[in-house]
Amino acid sequence: MRAAVVLIAFAVAGSLVRGQSDAARRQLMPTGVLRVGLNYGNIVLARRGAQGSEPAGVAVDVAHELAKRLGTRAEFVGYDDAGSVVDTAGKSWDVAFVGRDPERAKIVSFTTPYVAVEATYLVRADSAFRHVADVDRAGVKIAAGPRTAYGLFLARTLKQAEMVPVTGDAAIAALQSGGVMAVAGLRSSLTITAADTKTLRVLPENITEIEQALAVPMANTAALQYLESFVSDVKRSGFVAAAVKRTGYSGASVPRMSAE
Repeated sequence: MRAAVVLIAFAVAGSLVRGQSDAARRQLMPTGVLRVGLNYGNIVLARRGAQGSEPAGVAVDVAHELAKRLGTRAEFVGYDDAGSVVDTAGKSWDVAFVGRDPERAKIVSFTTPYVAVEATYLVRADSAFRHVADVDRAGVKIAAGPRTAYGLFLARTLKQAEMVPVTGDAAIAALQSGGVMAVAGLRSSLTITAADTKTLRVLPENITEIEQALAVPMANTAALQYLESFVSDVKRSGFVAAAVKRTGYSGASVPRMSAE
């Protein structure tokens, strides 16, 4: 009997040390597993696996670590873009990995960022554009996904240039044909495209750095509190930095820890 009491005490103490209140666990695992929303529009954070295999990327590694600490497994729910992830808050996933943005923060609650990814412009090799500021001019058309974090940022900040809602291969084709003069996107993806085409180049400056965070439905305050401590821990320990390095992609970094 005494041994059982001791074991229970240790279990409770371990849970408290890790910040896992009963409420946090209920909110993060209402079905018994950790359902994780992924944005496949960001190759650094999440990439689809081959048929029958699971996805890969920084978000996937962090999700597995989170599930491990919760004593369960991660079940991934993938989406083509971050907007679709946010649309399903409180329905298909318990925690999601998406970029922080004021518009999205009206729907979900975000932790502090665990990764920052660079967004910039892809232009033709013979373009006169050398700096990000050069692109925001009257008559310039920029291809960008309107629901991406950088698209939302441009919608708020562009003064003269026009944003055109074209993405993926269609955006690259529009750039090559002259339909648009720049394509906004993540540096990691645009660098690969430029290397493949040889006729395009990536501007050296950033449009913005997108803070990537863990998101939960706004009502799940206990889950958010635990996730804040979790994010701080995996950043401080070097876990996230190692995951970023393993991807081999450029344009991603771990934000500095805030002073405690």
